Amino acid sequence: MFDRPDSGERAILVHLTIRSGQEDLLELKELAKSAGTDPVYVVTGTRKRPDPKYFVGTGKLDELKAAVVEYSADVVLFNHPLAPSQERNLEGFLGVRVVDRNGLILDIFAQRAQSFEGKLQVELAQLKHLSTRLVRGWTHLERQKGGIGLRGPGETQLETDRRLLGLRIKQIQQRLDKVEKQRHQGRSKRKKAEISSVSLVGYTNAGKSTLFNALTGADIYAADQLFATLDPTLRSCQLPNNTEIVLADTVGFIRHLPHELVAAFKSTLQEASEADLLLHVVDAFSEERDEIMLQVNSVLKDIEADKVRQLEVFNKIDLLENIQPHVDRDDLGQPIRVWLSAETGAGIELLNATLAEIFANTKVKRRCYLRPDQTDIRAKLFTCANIIDEHIDESGANDIKIEIDVRYLGLLKDVKIEEITE
Repeated sequence: MFDRPDSGERAILVHLTIRSGQEDLLELKELAKSAGTDPVYVVTGTRKRPDPKYFVGTGKLDELKAAVVEYSADVVLFNHPLAPSQERNLEGFLGVRVVDRNGLILDIFAQRAQSFEGKLQVELAQLKHLSTRLVRGWTHLERQKGGIGLRGPGETQLETDRRLLGLRIKQIQQRLDKVEKQRHQGRSKRKKAEISSVSLVGYTNAGKSTLFNALTGADIYAADQLFATLDPTLRSCQLPNNTEIVLADTVGFIRHLPHELVAAFKSTLQEASEADLLLHVVDAFSEERDEIMLQVNSVLKDIEADKVRQLEVFNKIDLLENIQPHVDRDDLGQPIRVWLSAETGAGIELLNATLAEIFANTKVKRRCYLRPDQTDIRAKLFTCANIIDEHIDESGANDIKIEIDVRYLGLLKDVKIEEITE
């Protein structure tokens, strides 16, 4: 086989333009640097579809081999997810380690995790990713022998690895289930105490942790790099109208966040899905901010947080010309966007005032018509609203009159509602 150095890795980057699932080359370079590698060469190209054996064509394969030799590369990083067989074939041909996009992100997460929970979540994601890459990876350790006196217990090393891997995954999942119960209990206590929760979400390196520090006076780690912080942090925050909220800093998102990570960080991401408000932090200086916002909203949909009310925070305005801190409002006068700089502090007072406005104790009455398939919304209404009256009409829909705080109106996004004026 080949050596796998622990540090100081020289990396060859591979970025192909394919019709679907296109990633950004600049993002790959940032990911590579965040992982601690030194990108020394970039292979680019265009294909209609990936090659089933090597992902790249024979011409690019030869270019890759030559680059590995010329630059004494230790690892080849693909900006695409690779099938286990493709990864194995590439490693056999190139003679160096090959890591796909998902494996690279998992490696960065492993470096960043600090808390016990964070380390467990990353290990779970890594093991699930590894479980798909054990196919015939240990045939040289076959335990089944032929001939008299050489027959083993009937279990190959591969089968042993799979069994031990499954046991470890089960152990970690059980521990994370306990953590999830603890988090759920904490959220329940805050709801009973009528303390609203606000989660910071957004693309990685948009400035969430810096904003979190500016709002709460905390001192959590913040740096100009992808996935600088992973572990969720909760702090109470006092708004100008003396309303207390709990602010949660969550893990940053990225294009096509690996499914293993979404599953492993379920309890962490639930802080966003069960929040009363999401502060969607956006890098206002980025040329791709509109596309990035779509990517974040796609991840929010994956974790079932797309119906939570959002307040967009356009950060880093200190890098823009002629932009002053201000608040954008919709046609009804409701705040939808705050422009500020978390680094300089400009506009922080505007955000605090906007949060105070949103969380003013304002209740409204609404009449809701829930379809038979919207029982989940009905259950949520019974936990956060006062039910005035309810009956089922001829079509089977629930006709419910409620009194609800405006911060929970996001629950009624897909519901036919009417205002009650009396």
